[in-house]
Amino acid sequence: MPRVAGRHFLQIPGPTNVPERVLRAIDFPTIDHRGPEFGALGREVLEGMKRVFKTAGHVVIYPASGTGAWEAALANALSPGDRVLMYETGHFAALWHKMARRLGLQAELIAGDWRSGADPQAIEALLREDGERRIRAVCVVHNETSTGVVTRVAEVRRAIDAAAHPALFMVDTISSLASIDYRHDEWGVDVTVGGSQKGLMLPPGLSFNAISAKALAASKTAKLPRSFWDWTDMIASNKDGYFPYTPATNLLYGLREALRMLLEEEGLESVFARHQRHAEATRRAVRAWGLEVLARNPAEYSPSLTAVLMPAGHDADRFRNIALESFDLSLGTGLSKLAGKVFRIGHLGDFNDLMLLGTLAGCEMGLELAGVPIRKEGVRAAMDYLAPLRSAGKRAAA
Repeated sequence: MPRVAGRHFLQIPGPTNVPERVLRAIDFPTIDHRGPEFGALGREVLEGMKRVFKTAGHVVIYPASGTGAWEAALANALSPGDRVLMYETGHFAALWHKMARRLGLQAELIAGDWRSGADPQAIEALLREDGERRIRAVCVVHNETSTGVVTRVAEVRRAIDAAAHPALFMVDTISSLASIDYRHDEWGVDVTVGGSQKGLMLPPGLSFNAISAKALAASKTAKLPRSFWDWTDMIASNKDGYFPYTPATNLLYGLREALRMLLEEEGLESVFARHQRHAEATRRAVRAWGLEVLARNPAEYSPSLTAVLMPAGHDADRFRNIALESFDLSLGTGLSKLAGKVFRIGHLGDFNDLMLLGTLAGCEMGLELAGVPIRKEGVRAAMDYLAPLRSAGKRAAA
């Protein structure tokens, strides 16, 4: 294959672009994971992750993908045969449900249309019907990566409370953590699942559980087998910044650098506002092309990614291949039910206005080459939205 000049545009919804500073941090020499220097590193990243999750409780870090953190959440808090209520917001919600069934849980999946978030009223109704209180957990995906739809977590919490139900509340934030405002403690979440390769701007390989006191108490009597995932061993070792087994030392270096960038230099509120701005610019481009955003409800639009419906008779994967071959631009594919029907534009992580405009330009040119009937006005619509905001920001700073 001939060399392609310039940078590759990786605009899938994760793994995301890793900042040069984070890559250089990962390059540091590996140290003794039982020595004092590592203990300081461990304490720093654990405290930093509490700030990201917005919790005063325990956060544990696994050397695993987000799938591992899914399993850890279920295995630590539940027992074989426990009934679990889950909501089908898309491909990843369905996968979490599949895992729960494999672990021996009675996992019920509330059917969804893949264009909306979890319905708090439907969850409340099923909890009210559970007079014997057999449902032990409610699980939802905050930001469904396959659809670009956000579930309103605080409203689901209110629905659980309105039903006066004691079920644990578990939330997947793999594609929302450090990109979309999330409040583990304030929203009454018992276990939050996260991953490193999206908003945290790291390669894949770290995953997280944020744990409430209620979930930790449930783990004391839970009977699902666990060893590698056990919270008890993790928390005992984490007290001094260490881990019960060999951690992903160099990824933790990268996490420390990413946390400094997110928490100390840009600030989480600015990070969230940046993601909202890029998401709105993207949606304006999509509509200017004459295409449709998959998410139906504006209150559930994702700041992390936008899934775009292809017109009838046009294949999303053919367009994606053309964009890759012609412009070295990688876009997200449609998954399972959405295969060939949508493409996904990731606009999360280490990302700025010009990167977005380059991405949208590649999409616009690729759509034209693929013969998709569009109006060539998307990039202009995004520019018209972004430029005045930049000018207003400079005036405010002055």
